[in-house]
Amino acid sequence: MIRFARTPRRNAARMAAGAALLAALILGGCGSGKKPEAPKAAPAVTVAEVVARDTPVTGEYVAQTQSSRQVNIFARVSGFLDRRLYTEGAEVRVGQVLFEIDSKPFKVQVDQAAAALAKQEAALAVARSNLERTKPLAAADALSQKDLDDATGQFQSAAAAVEQAKAQLETAKLNLSYCTISSPVHGVAGAALQQDGTYISPQNSQLATVMVLTPMWVNFSLSENQMQALRDQIAKGKYRPPKDMRYEVEIVLVDGTVFPHKGRITFADPSYNAQTGTFLLRVSVDNPDGILRPNQYVRVRVKGGVRPKAVLVPQRSVQQGAKGHFVWVVGGDGAVTPRPVVVGDWNGDDWFITEGLKAGERVVVDGGMTLQPGVKVDARPVK
Repeated sequence: MIRFARTPRRNAARMAAGAALLAALILGGCGSGKKPEAPKAAPAVTVAEVVARDTPVTGEYVAQTQSSRQVNIFARVSGFLDRRLYTEGAEVRVGQVLFEIDSKPFKVQVDQAAAALAKQEAALAVARSNLERTKPLAAADALSQKDLDDATGQFQSAAAAVEQAKAQLETAKLNLSYCTISSPVHGVAGAALQQDGTYISPQNSQLATVMVLTPMWVNFSLSENQMQALRDQIAKGKYRPPKDMRYEVEIVLVDGTVFPHKGRITFADPSYNAQTGTFLLRVSVDNPDGILRPNQYVRVRVKGGVRPKAVLVPQRSVQQGAKGHFVWVVGGDGAVTPRPVVVGDWNGDDWFITEGLKAGERVVVDGGMTLQPGVKVDARPVK
């Protein structure tokens, strides 16, 4: 049997291969380990410091305008309507003639009443003369007492008939004057309800409507809950109304512009509306240019009330959770904590906080959507 001896070259090759395998195993084992993570940067947020201060508040409500004096124009006598003397929808003045009713029959009645008065006055003159002749004769016993009583009675009856005739003449003159129908107020006249030539009677006697434009009334309502909440806040010192309840009211038109004249609340209905459960308030405002028209929808801003030492935070800082509203409060160590709060009304871009916060605390305004309790933040003042 022939054996071949191992050469030094073959041994060297085997040693090199083993070394390479060992190095690969060592490197592979090192590669499977986790590298240490770099520390995360603190999330950047903007914060606002809570400040308690007296804050004016404004209530805004839907309202509707109403003429402060709306006069329905009625005919006071029956007759044919001769003509309308105004432009429908135009401004009319006090005393301006609006309609005329055919006056000829009423002039005849005036003449008849005047003639009847003249007749009664003539009868009174005769009765007076008769009485003046009877008195001395009765005193001289030339005529009996009965003759004197008859003469006196005839005189008194004639005098009463004269007064009655005078009243009938005045009535006839009044009816004649009612044929000319004038506006009792300065305002805007509505559409004519009867046309020329129509016979006017008690059944169709309304002719038009005149609406006063200044001052204008603006009506709005508060619900029963709103009124009760307001009373409670006043009782607890959380709301201070103006002196003598003299609120100032702005009128906001449909395009968002503010009416140039301010109004005052002049009437509060003493009872609630049983159907709507609301409480009616009325504002009186000057409207010299007639910009506001009756039955127009507007908004009113009621100013003058103050919330003493109120706490306000931006609306975007308040979040809604499963248990209600909350805010993120930044502690002295820079860590955030969720704080439940009780919110009140909005005030512009801010929200009144009635419970949960106190002056000096810092609240996260922006960047709070991804925060977790206890996380330290990079707090920067809100701009």
